[in-house]
Amino acid sequence: MSRLTITLSEARYRALKEASARRDKTIGQLVDESLDFYGIKSSEDARDLVRRARARSKLGEDRAVAVAQKEVDAARGKP
Repeated sequence: MSRLTITLSEARYRALKEASARRDKTIGQLVDESLDFYGIKSSEDARDLVRRARARSKLGEDRAVAVAQKEVDAARGKP
């Protein structure tokens, strides 16, 4: 496991330390959970996720692209 040094304001550090104590977790565990929550993944993990989704899907590539484009258009408010 890699180590990381970050700089936080004193108030932010105290809040993080208090949150870790309340949840009975380390600061590292809280940071790791937060990264998971925001979808931060390695490229390898993201490729694996896509590979598993494709394996479970019954859609061909053309149909999958069409569905994805429809979802993007809907999210962007396009008709």
